[in-house]
Order: sequence, then C-alpha cells, then structure tokens
Amino acid sequence: MAPFVVREITCKSLINRVEGMPFNWSINPYRGCRHACVYCYARPTHEYLGLNGAEQFQEVIFAKVNAPAIVRAELSRRSWRAESVAIGTATDPYQQAETRYRLTRGILEAFRDFHNPLTITTKSPLVLRDLDLLSDLAQHASVGVQMTVTTMDERIWRLVEPTTPKPWKRIEALRVLHERGIRTGVFVSPILPGLTDDVGHMEAVVAAAAAADVDFVCGNVLRLAPGVKDYYVEFIEREFPQLSGQYRRMYPRTYAGGDYAETVSARLDSVSRRFGLSRDRLEKGNIAPVASQLSLFGAVA
Repeated sequence: MAPFVVREITCKSLINRVEGMPFNWSINPYRGCRHACVYCYARPTHEYLGLNGAEQFQEVIFAKVNAPAIVRAELSRRSWRAESVAIGTATDPYQQAETRYRLTRGILEAFRDFHNPLTITTKSPLVLRDLDLLSDLAQHASVGVQMTVTTMDERIWRLVEPTTPKPWKRIEALRVLHERGIRTGVFVSPILPGLTDDVGHMEAVVAAAAAADVDFVCGNVLRLAPGVKDYYVEFIEREFPQLSGQYRRMYPRTYAGGDYAETVSARLDSVSRRFGLSRDRLEKGNIAPVASQLSLFGAVA
C-alpha cells in the first residue's frame, strides 16, 4: 500500500448534529482513514473534497488540528445540554495519524473536564493510551467503548482491513477497559456475505468477546451504497471471484435483497445468546444510541 499523507485543516465546529438517528451528536477529528477497510461506508465523503473514495480515501488524511480547542468551546456554551456524543461515527478517531496529532486525546481531555458523556467506536487498541482520561470521566458520566471486530480469521481480516490492528489485540483492549469500569461492546460488523456470515465465524468473534467480559455484542449485514459498491465488488472479483455473481445478485441496490439480513441477524442473536450476550444486555445497558451506529456504518470506522 502506498504511503499516506496528512493534510492539516481547521474546523469551525466539531460536535455535529445527527438527524434520523437515536443519538443526536457525533465527532470525527479526521477525514479519510488509513485503515483502508474495503467496505467502509465513508469512502464517498472524500468526493466532496475533490478526491476519490478509493485509494485517496486511505492515502490522503485530513486532520482537524484545532479540534480540541473547538470542542472545548462548544462544551462550554450555555446552550449545551451535556448530551452524549458519539466519537468515531465516520472514520476511526484512533487511526494511525492520531499517534502524531493526538487530537482524540485533546478532545477527551475536554470531555473529562466538562464531565460530558460519550461513546467511542474504533478498531485500535491505541484507545488504551487514553485510559486515564476515560477512567476519570467514567467517575462522573457514562462512557462506552466499542470495537468493530469483523472476523477473527487472520486471512480474511488482512484482506478486508489491510492496515488495522489484529482482531485479538482489539479484544484484549476491551478486556482492559472492562477491568477499569468502562462499558464495552463488540460490533460484529459488517457481516460479509459468503465470507463471515456463517456460524463458525460468528462464534469465533462472540466467544472472544465473551471471554473479555464485554457488555454486549451486535452486528449487521454489509450495505453497499453508491461510491462504495464499485470499490468493494472490484475487491471481491479480485480476491474472491467465486463470490462475484452472488454479490451482484444480492445487491441490486444498497441493501441485500430478500430475507437475508433477517436470517443472518437471527443467526448472530442465537450465537450471542449461547455465550450470554443477548440483546437484553444491550437494551438494559441503555446504549441503544451506540448500537444504532451500525446502521450508519455497515461497519464502524
């Protein structure tokens, strides 16, 4: 994979209002994502910047360098009602550029100081770098961290998420977070037809999540919106040509046709219940806004 560059930009606002979702606010300190997940729903957002959603999405990253100062100003407004904010709803707040820019850490420092609740969705154990801030905040407000774990199969993982940390490292990070009193979850998402939709793949992820004492597991089936579909189908034709026809039949539009999604969802629910991670735990934990991010992402970050 080609090297990536980071372009520094500034923003006028950072806490964005979200319409049509159970959670009301989101933050994304970066645009573009070095993780290069082939299924990422956010790829088309680069087109608004005059770039493509293919290679340039993962090779040209935009860092909102004034993000910590902006979020601190927004949290201090009299009109702000200290609502929970979802961090990482489009691209990963702990992607590789974060090791240099530390924007997410600066944002979390503001949330800690204002005792404002939040959830974080990521694929990176770099979140443990900020365990001190998350632990402090959890003493005063609701804090949740979710890891997307699409598969535990290392061959498939490396193909579909080329530069992400290994799945078992994500699971281990959740175990540490749980031990420090942070509410944790796993998004088995997106579930990829013909690749990760069988019981065996689901069991591997759910078993690992249960061993780490996560609070919930949930997931959803791949969605292929315009701007993502061509890129993903090209990947399938190159790496899994035997599945090409299946995908073209299943995805005449954004969502898989027929009752496929319902069947797969029921399969995941059944596996989760066997490991004591039923949706009851999700609902009782009052984190429906977190789970609903799945319908945004098709995969998170």
